[in-house]
Amino acid sequence: MLRGILLFLSEQKQINTFVRTNRMAQKSATRFVAGETLDTAAAAVKELNAKGISATLDLLGESVATPEDARAATEAIFQIFPRIAADKLQANVSVKLTQLGLDLSPEIVRANVKRLLDQARRFGIFMRIDMESSAHTQRTLELFEELYPVYGRDVVGIVLQSYLHRSMKDAERAIELGARVRLCKGAYKEPASVAYQDKKDVYGNFVRMMEALLERGHYPGIATHDRNLIAHARRFTQEKGIAPDRFEFQFLYGVSRDVQEQLAKEGYRVRLYVPFGTHWYPYFMRRLAERPANVWFIVRSVLAERRR
Repeated sequence: MLRGILLFLSEQKQINTFVRTNRMAQKSATRFVAGETLDTAAAAVKELNAKGISATLDLLGESVATPEDARAATEAIFQIFPRIAADKLQANVSVKLTQLGLDLSPEIVRANVKRLLDQARRFGIFMRIDMESSAHTQRTLELFEELYPVYGRDVVGIVLQSYLHRSMKDAERAIELGARVRLCKGAYKEPASVAYQDKKDVYGNFVRMMEALLERGHYPGIATHDRNLIAHARRFTQEKGIAPDRFEFQFLYGVSRDVQEQLAKEGYRVRLYVPFGTHWYPYFMRRLAERPANVWFIVRSVLAERRR
C-alpha cells in the first residue's frame, strides 16, 4: 500500500513544486541525488572513483511537453560528455527517451538521440538508453535496434526490467545482437497484463535473465541491491569460470554503500547510477517506494535534525 501511495505522489506535479522548495526535503534527497548541477555530480563521481567505483551520470527528467524542452534537455546532456573527458572521470552517461521527445514524435527523439550518440562516439564514452514504463518499452527497443548497427556496443546499450513478462525474450534478442544490457527489476507500477505482480516471480525472472546474460551476453550490468541476487551472481560466475572483468555490479547512488565498497575491494567492477538535476522529486519518490527502509531512513534523519 505504501509503495502505491509513494508512486502516485511521484506523479503529482503540484507536490513536486512544493517539495523542491522545502529545505528538509532537499536535504533528504541528497542521500539519493548528487545535487542539482553538473558540478556537484562531477564532484560526487570523483569521490566514487577514488574508492575504485565508476559511475553513470543521469540528468534527471522524464516526459517533456514541447520540442523546445526536448532540445534543452538534449543540450544539457550533450555537455556531460566533455566534462567527463575534461575531469578524467570513470563514468558513462544514461538517458531517458521521454526526456528527449519520445512522446512527441519519432523524428524529434531520433534526432536528439543521434546527436547525443555522435557526441558519445566523439569522446569515446558509452551511453545507456534507460527503460521507462511499459508504455514506452516497445518504442524504446525499436529505436535502440535501429541505431545499434550504426554506433555499436561500445557506444550504446540498453536496460531490461525483470518484472515485465516480455523481458526474457528481449534479453535473448540482446544477446543475439551482442548488445550491452543493464538488468534491473523495474520501478514503475505496472498492470498484471504486462508485469509480474509477485516478488518471487520478479526474482525468478531476474535470475533466469542474469544467468543468460552472464554466460552468453556482452559485459552485462547486474543492477540490484538484493544481497541474495548478488550472492547468486557471485556463485554462478565462479562455477562457470566467468571472470570478474566480464560484467559489473550496478547500484543506485546512496543505497547499499557497504556492499558497493566491499565488492570493489574484492576486485569486482562496481558502477553507481548517479542522478542529478532540478527534476529530482519523481526519482526521489520512486526510491522511497522501492524500499520501506528508505522511508524510515528519512524519518530518522528528520527527527535527528529536530533534536539537534
